[in-house]
Amino acid sequence: MLKKPVAEGLKKVLFAALLIAAGSARAEFSPQELETFDNEPPVVADLLKRAVFAERDLQREDGEWQAAKLYCEAARHGSAEAQFRLGMLYAVGKGVPANRDLAASLFSAASMHGHYESQKMLETLELNVSDLPPCVLAAVDPEKAPVKGDIDHYIANLPQSKRWILRLVETISSWHKVDPKLVLSIIAVESNFAASAQSNKQAQGLMQLIPDTAERFNVKNAYDASQNIKGGVAYLRWLLAYFEGDVSLAVAAYNAGEGAVNKYKGIPPYAETRQYVQKVRARYPLKRHPFDKKITEPSPIFKRRG
Repeated sequence: MLKKPVAEGLKKVLFAALLIAAGSARAEFSPQELETFDNEPPVVADLLKRAVFAERDLQREDGEWQAAKLYCEAARHGSAEAQFRLGMLYAVGKGVPANRDLAASLFSAASMHGHYESQKMLETLELNVSDLPPCVLAAVDPEKAPVKGDIDHYIANLPQSKRWILRLVETISSWHKVDPKLVLSIIAVESNFAASAQSNKQAQGLMQLIPDTAERFNVKNAYDASQNIKGGVAYLRWLLAYFEGDVSLAVAAYNAGEGAVNKYKGIPPYAETRQYVQKVRARYPLKRHPFDKKITEPSPIFKRRG
């Protein structure tokens, strides 16, 4: 059995190795942080270290939310440091939605345990409510912050030379009763609003129609923006009806074909398709979309479920 100092030293070496292996561009824990963590019970110290590790990992898209989740757990153990760090995430909207009231409540709770930084933060925030986040009161996940890459954010930064596409999508989508934000999300991922785009699989135009799909929906010139969007939206409308409004399945089928979705009874296990669905859903987070049952019979997936 290793002696305690040796075991503790080995633990720090192993954790440092994990930091290096992660390859993220961040500094290791500061001496002050290590001192703070060492003053916590082992369970809490482990949660805090993992949380800081996740929060600083620039290669993880959800690192800050994972950190918030771990801070919540540590806070349920009564850690003032966790309350403070979670409060900072709420104060600036990192990983969780920005909420100054929840931040102030967390700083207040931590300051009651003598947490100095929390006391200083309360000097800049007005304490309006005393409720703590639900994840601190019970073992539930914290709410996620809005995705910065959502379609509204994307549209706001669209160059003026491409903004005419927005009006065209709005008009055609309204004809087919498809949410224009879903259509714009697909265009953003498919072609980045380039009407002349062509893939190595011969997918063409704004919505990257392959020749079979173009022919199926009577698109004569896939590089004509109006024709391309009409064909793409018509196909999307059909897919939404076929998959009974399930956005993820419809989007997966838009990429891989409805046959592949039927075969695997869900999103196909293709890396390209799964990444595609994630990219579209990051811009369009709604899970369900209204659909017209009269357009087509539902997918066999739903028939078997019935």
